[in-house]
Amino acid sequence: MKKYALISIVLPVVLLIAPGVFSHCEIPCGIYGDETRFYILEEHIQTIEKSMTMIMDLSGEGEKNYNQLVRWIDNKETHAGYFQDIVSQYFMTQRVKPMDPEDEQYQKYLEKITLLHKMLIAAMKTKQTTDVEITKELRSLLDRFRIAYFGAERGEHRPPHGNHERH
Repeated sequence: MKKYALISIVLPVVLLIAPGVFSHCEIPCGIYGDETRFYILEEHIQTIEKSMTMIMDLSGEGEKNYNQLVRWIDNKETHAGYFQDIVSQYFMTQRVKPMDPEDEQYQKYLEKITLLHKMLIAAMKTKQTTDVEITKELRSLLDRFRIAYFGAERGEHRPPHGNHERH
């Protein structure tokens, strides 16, 4: 019981003294997987692109396999939604901090928010079509955001496109 009493006293004091320490995680876990999130976003783009290709291939067949078509359409929609969730839930709400317009880093902040918004729109467009050009745009936006987020040196190292086991 004494342990809980101590925590209830110490934690509010710590939060008052060092609010920035816990400011960007929904729970103060201290585990941030930024590089992992970029890898997962790339994987979602690849999955969306593969789904688009399969939808087009299956649609071109004489006798349609509607079961497989529906599965690939659902897969495309699902992964576009996952992409949007990571962009909005992880980066926009937890990782990219709002800045005062007077801050010297404000333009960098605007660049990041603009790229994130453009990615959300491109991901939305992937739900509306099978045009793989949109996945190319999405990949380009992700690459640009990676550089804006990590900086030029670190941001240019991205996972190779298509370097995963095919099923």
